Amino acid sequence: MKTLARLFLLLVCMAAVAVLYLLLCSHTCLWPCCQAPGQWDSPTASSVLSFQGYSRVPDGKPLERALCHRCAIVSSSGQMLGSHLGQAIDKQECVLRMNHAPTAGYEEDVGARSTVRVVSHTSVPLLLRNQPYFFQQSQETLYIIWGPAKKMNREKAGSTYQVLLRVVGMYPHLQIYTLTEEKMMYCDDVFQNETGKNRIKSGSFLSTGWFTMILAMELCEQIYVFGMVSDNYCREKNHTSVPYHYFEKGQLDECKMYLMHERARRAGHRFITEKAIFSRWAKRRHIIFAHPPWAGR
Repeated sequence: MKTLARLFLLLVCMAAVAVLYLLLCSHTCLWPCCQAPGQWDSPTASSVLSFQGYSRVPDGKPLERALCHRCAIVSSSGQMLGSHLGQAIDKQECVLRMNHAPTAGYEEDVGARSTVRVVSHTSVPLLLRNQPYFFQQSQETLYIIWGPAKKMNREKAGSTYQVLLRVVGMYPHLQIYTLTEEKMMYCDDVFQNETGKNRIKSGSFLSTGWFTMILAMELCEQIYVFGMVSDNYCREKNHTSVPYHYFEKGQLDECKMYLMHERARRAGHRFITEKAIFSRWAKRRHIIFAHPPWAGR
């Protein structure tokens, strides 16, 4: 009888542990810690999926589209200058760009196609300065806008959201989505899970590259990254000096900007930390750092 009682208690304990694990995974733990690499496999790219966390302007419907077999993430870095990778980028099924990085005049190096453009709330005014280019010529581009709740709030007249409403009113064909507040919190939680640091308490701001990579891992089966250096690159003595943005030659130096932000106590983009995290993710997903070439660890 004692043996049966012990066996019963053991089974009860194991069941309780299993239930607790599932609850933690569903509420607090994110895919890097709760999912094994094999669980990252995507459904077939032909099926249309609903991507929660991306809310259409103005009706609030979630993003719905098929997965992309192969994606190019094109950095805005000066590393793209002289790369002659434009054709290789345009051959990918989907091309993801960031903020207001132009293609006109840089097609040979960065390509011409833009399937998705992930944009910070701070860059929305820069899009407005060139509306014919971004909102008329690039009619097929899907825009994903991220920003803090006070700027993006739909009910309380967030300033950036109000601008987006006016843009959609002027260009009804545009596909503009915003990240929901829940999605923004999710992205913060991923940062904390990967670094052990609370984003706000550590004085950090997530970069547009961070939101782009998270979107790409949801949207793309294979990801090829162009123009992103490794986390060690700027600490190497013989690294090449390039502009922070390929379209702003002779201004900010990329590595000086990265190091300054990494050391900032407040309001710093942790570009180097993010790249170290991307490197780890590359071990679990099909992420290739194509230019400059480097391997995930």
